[in-house]
Amino acid sequence: MDKTQSRLRRAAQTRSKIRELRVHRLSVHRTNLHIYATISDSQGDRVLVCASTVEAEVRAALAGQTGKGGNIAAAALVGKRVAEKAKAAGITSVAFDRSGFRYHGRVKALADAAREGGLQF
Repeated sequence: MDKTQSRLRRAAQTRSKIRELRVHRLSVHRTNLHIYATISDSQGDRVLVCASTVEAEVRAALAGQTGKGGNIAAAALVGKRVAEKAKAAGITSVAFDRSGFRYHGRVKALADAAREGGLQF
């Protein structure tokens, strides 16, 4: 079993529990260069809100920094941005899906920034 399969195996139990609870899901995906956050509806069919370090506005805010999308500051900016978009869409409460990634570093920074932005986990 390689690293990706192990991560997806860890994520499967969380996703099934969130689907059972029927709440909106804040899902995080990270790569070496970027971090992505999406909020899906309770069925998991539609993406309601998304934010990432690939967006032009986020890239402009990170223009002078080194590492650009692959650091904690970028993750915090994405977390704040996804919280703002969620509030604009009328979403206040979500379940956090870390997608099998460890809850530290960039994943934790994104979650903390989303909480500060007004989302409840």
